[in-house]
Amino acid sequence: MVSLQLEGRTVVVTGAGQGQGAAEARLLAAAGARVIATDLSDDRPDGVTSAADGLLYRRLDVADASGWKDLASWIGSRGWTVDGLVNNAGITQRSRLLDASVADLQKVYEVNVAGSLLGIQALAPLMGDGSSIVNVGSVAALTAHYPVAYTASKWALRGLSQVAAMELGPRGIRVNTVHPGFIQTPMTATAKPEFRQATLAETPLGRTGTAEEVAGVVLFLLSPLSSFVTGADIPVDGGQSGHGGAKAVSDALR
Repeated sequence: MVSLQLEGRTVVVTGAGQGQGAAEARLLAAAGARVIATDLSDDRPDGVTSAADGLLYRRLDVADASGWKDLASWIGSRGWTVDGLVNNAGITQRSRLLDASVADLQKVYEVNVAGSLLGIQALAPLMGDGSSIVNVGSVAALTAHYPVAYTASKWALRGLSQVAAMELGPRGIRVNTVHPGFIQTPMTATAKPEFRQATLAETPLGRTGTAEEVAGVVLFLLSPLSSFVTGADIPVDGGQSGHGGAKAVSDALR
C-alpha cells in the first residue's frame, strides 16, 4: 500500500521558524522524514520542535545564493540526497498600486521568487527520481489581490513553478504549488481587522485556515500518493479563490 510516511527521506523546509513553515516541518518529521528546517535565526526557533527524531535546524537567508551553496555542501558532505524541498519562506508588503515603489517589488521578489529559484538550483542536483518540490504560493497568486508587490511575486512564483515542473519532470522530480488563503499565522496577525472581516466574507467555509491544514497538503505532495501530480496549483483557501470574489476585499479596504 502506498503510504504518507516519509521514512528515510530528507526534506528541506524554508521559513520554518514559525507559522506554516514550522507546522510543515513538525508534520514531516512526525511522518518519518529527516527534516532540515531553515530560517533567519541563528538559534533554533521555539516553533521548530518535534517529538519525532530527525528534525534539524540550519540558519538560511533564502535570498543569499552563498547560503544555499553552503547548505547543499553540508547536506552532500553527510552523504544525503534531497528528496523534498518546501519553498515556504516569504514576506509581504501591503502598498497599494499607486503607492508601491520599485524597491517594494524588489524586496518582496528577492525572498518570494528569487529565494525559491536559488533553492531549486542549489538542491536539484542532490535530487533523484521520485523527489518533490513544493512552492508555497498564495490565494494572491490566483486573483487580483490588493497588495501589489506581494501579489506580483506570487504570480511570478507560479511561473517559476511551471517552468521547473517542465524542466525537472524528465528527471522524475515533481514541482507543485500550494496556495494558502487566510491562514492564522504571525504574518496574517498583523493584518487590519477590515481585512479579516472582508476575507472571511469571501471564504465559503467562513473561517480562517490553520497552518496544520496547509501542512497536510504539503505532506501529500511530498509523499508517493501524489506520484503523478506535477505542475499543479492547489488552493488551500476554504474556497476563496473559487468564485473570483477578491474585488470585494480590495474595495473594503479603500
